[in-house]
Amino acid sequence: MKSTIMPATPKKSNSDQLAVDVTVADRRWIAALPNRKKLAERALRAAWNAAGTEAGPAEVSIRLAADAEVKELNHTYRGIAKPTNVLSFGNDDPAGQGQPRLLGDIVLAFETVAAEAAEKGIAIKDHYCHLLIHGMLHLLGFDHDTDTEADDMESRETSMLAALGIADPYADSAGG
Repeated sequence: MKSTIMPATPKKSNSDQLAVDVTVADRRWIAALPNRKKLAERALRAAWNAAGTEAGPAEVSIRLAADAEVKELNHTYRGIAKPTNVLSFGNDDPAGQGQPRLLGDIVLAFETVAAEAAEKGIAIKDHYCHLLIHGMLHLLGFDHDTDTEADDMESRETSMLAALGIADPYADSAGG
């Protein structure tokens, strides 16, 4: 009797189980980041893997908006009547049977993100990736309310960005 060895089925990596949905609400994002979806997937999957999250399918939604929309969201949900670069809205609802876990939404403000990138002298794509990683860490339960938490988040962001070939965004703020 002849035996046949079946090839092993490749195990899916944790990042293969993260779906990323990108919605463009402000068309300026299209010209500024023609490869926005690919960049988002790369950045969020780096954060998803490096944060040591539990395995299983999950989904993140990104909304690329204008400052006016983010200002309204910031005022409604945080009581701050001005735009900010990124907002994260986590979802704690359990996933339905056979459904991906919905981690939440990340919203970016075009004018603020573009101005910050210009001010720092960095490519908007690099700042975009940084802010997506920052937002994803919030969705995964990380915060920066204390100095210790802030140091931890910055260290994680810097490491994840380095893995993507993006320079440390905090280098100048540390006096370096």
